[in-house]
Amino acid sequence: MGKGPGLYTEIGKKARDLLYKDYQSDQKFTITTYSPTGVVSLPDTLSHFEACACVMGHVITSSGTKKGQLFLADVNTQLKNKNITTDVKVDTNSNLSTTITLDEPAPGLKTIFSFKLPDQRSGKVEVQYLHEYAGISSSIGLTANPVVNFSGVIGTNVLALGTDVSFDTKTGNFTKCNAGLSFSDADLIASLTL
Repeated sequence: MGKGPGLYTEIGKKARDLLYKDYQSDQKFTITTYSPTGVVSLPDTLSHFEACACVMGHVITSSGTKKGQLFLADVNTQLKNKNITTDVKVDTNSNLSTTITLDEPAPGLKTIFSFKLPDQRSGKVEVQYLHEYAGISSSIGLTANPVVNFSGVIGTNVLALGTDVSFDTKTGNFTKCNAGLSFSDADLIASLTL
C-alpha cells in the first residue's frame, strides 16, 4: 500500500495476490513492444502488461490464451502524454475497451473515464483521492439511471478501516455495502472483509 491506507480495493489485496496472482492453468503467450516516443521493434515476453507500462510513452501488447479448445486473443495499446494515459484494448469478441486516466490534476487526485464498445451502458467516470491518512474513490455510470459507487478508507499503511457502497438510482436500492479492516506489519498481514 504505499504511504497512506490506499483505496478500499487494497484491503485484502496481498492475500488475494498470494492465492491467485500469476496462477495460470492455461497456455498464455504475450509479446510487448514499447518506446518513449513511438513504436520500435523490441519484442519482450511478459506475464503482465503492467510490468512495463508504468515508464513507457507508448506500449503495444499482443497476447493469446488457449483455454481448452478455445483460443482468446487481444491487442492492447497504451499512450502516455504528460499526465494523461490512454489504454485501448481490442479482443477476439470484437470488444473495444478504452480507459483514459488524468493523473494528478491536483495533488493526490486521479480521474478515470472508461467505456466498452459495443456495450452502450458501460461508460463510467471515477474520481480517486489519496491522502496520507485517507483514500476515497467515487464512480458513477454514464447512463440515464446510473449506479453510484463510493468507497473510503481511513488509517495508515499499517492499520486501515474502510467501506464500499453502491446505490442503484433506477431501483432506489443499495446493491452493495461492504466493510473491511486491514493490518500490515513486518511479521503479520491480516485483513477482514464483510
